[in-house]
Amino acid sequence: MTTLALTGSPLWYAGRAGGTLTLILLTATVVLGIAAGGRASPWRIGRFEVGLLHRNLSLLTLVFLAVHVVTAVLDPFVQLGWAVSLVPFGASYRPLWLGLGTVALDLLLALLVTSALRRRLGVRRWKAVHWLAYAAWPLALFHSAGTGTDTRLPLQLWLYAACLMSVVGAVWWRLAKAGPGRGVRRLTAALGATAVPVVLTAFLATGPLQPGWAQRAATTTILLGGGR
Repeated sequence: MTTLALTGSPLWYAGRAGGTLTLILLTATVVLGIAAGGRASPWRIGRFEVGLLHRNLSLLTLVFLAVHVVTAVLDPFVQLGWAVSLVPFGASYRPLWLGLGTVALDLLLALLVTSALRRRLGVRRWKAVHWLAYAAWPLALFHSAGTGTDTRLPLQLWLYAACLMSVVGAVWWRLAKAGPGRGVRRLTAALGATAVPVVLTAFLATGPLQPGWAQRAATTTILLGGGR
């Protein structure tokens, strides 16, 4: 077991920090989008200011996401390769959990591209793609919990809990304030807000919080030699 495997390289720390900040910023973006998108807003500021803040948070999320991806690819410990950052489930290191992050990245890239082409696509088509941001958030959360070798740390668990409670709370607040109609969409949101905490809790209890889970989750001998 090498010292690098135990302590991690600077690139690994940069990648993990970038990923954690990305999750926090994505959570803030999703919460803002959920809370400010309904008929009732919890803030007294205008929709223009809320929209501007939402856009800036989205751009900042993409910046730290780029840092996370680049440092993860350049980190010699895992040796991912650039193709893995765009093609999901092709990595030899924790392929499922890295794949979830790749899918989240692809969804956010689709959102970025369609936002740049918003005038050509039209508002209705753009909004349809915009919903992908909400799908990217739980994928990013499970990706972080499944690949992060610091998932068992209390501080990291509290971070996941805070992100989870923020989004779930925003969803239930939006549902409570929403008017009649759109039953299918409201039912889907309610089921998602209920299912994600249950599934994540069950996953953490049976996965990362169990001794030896890191070795079982990886398929490469590099992790079997010593996890970080």
